[in-house]
Amino acid sequence: MASRGEKRGPRRIVLTGATRGCGRALAQGFAAAGHTVVGCGRSGEAVAALRSAFAAPHRFDALDVSNDAAVAAWAKTVLDEGGPPDLLINNAATIARNAPLWKVPADEFDAVIDVNIKGVANVIRAFVPAMIPRARGIIINISSEWGRSVAPEVATYCATKWAIEGMTKALAEELPEGMAAIPLNPGIIDTDMLRSCWGDGAGSFPKPQAWARRAVPFILGLGPDHTGRSLSVS
Repeated sequence: MASRGEKRGPRRIVLTGATRGCGRALAQGFAAAGHTVVGCGRSGEAVAALRSAFAAPHRFDALDVSNDAAVAAWAKTVLDEGGPPDLLINNAATIARNAPLWKVPADEFDAVIDVNIKGVANVIRAFVPAMIPRARGIIINISSEWGRSVAPEVATYCATKWAIEGMTKALAEELPEGMAAIPLNPGIIDTDMLRSCWGDGAGSFPKPQAWARRAVPFILGLGPDHTGRSLSVS
């Protein structure tokens, strides 16, 4: 039985960071399952490729989530076009080059904070007010194993994902009954981001497409009863 506020059947899914890695694999998986994907990414070329692969009612736009005004304008267009999403997934993220924290240049530190924390807040600010009147909708903020543990030379990334865990749990306390906010650890996947940290060692982990075959049904199975819980794709 569906939990109160949960929607069954085709869903409208807003997905940031949809142009590569896990985001691209999720977009493909959700579309293949019959759901409508509204996605964004920073690369205009990658967005064009998504538009070619997935026609309307899917929609993909070039967007820097760290730009609050741009996010607000994009969200207005998306909401005017199709209404609030049933599922909002904050997936966009970046990482600094491996280095001890004191050696991370200020501009690299700022860029990671701006995308991984401020970008998530910008998207929430732009979409959640339209979701609240319906008292329905799931907000998933992609966390990391490094949001629950730490490792050397990735302190900036760890800081942002620990922030996502706390911010999402606080958001869960603020939402009306019937909605959910969930920090989700995707697990370890062979992406460009992981290769920037581990090099060829990332190759021993699943590719995004293989991961998405588990992640898509897992995510679609989440509902209000999961709100505020730190979950991992199983």
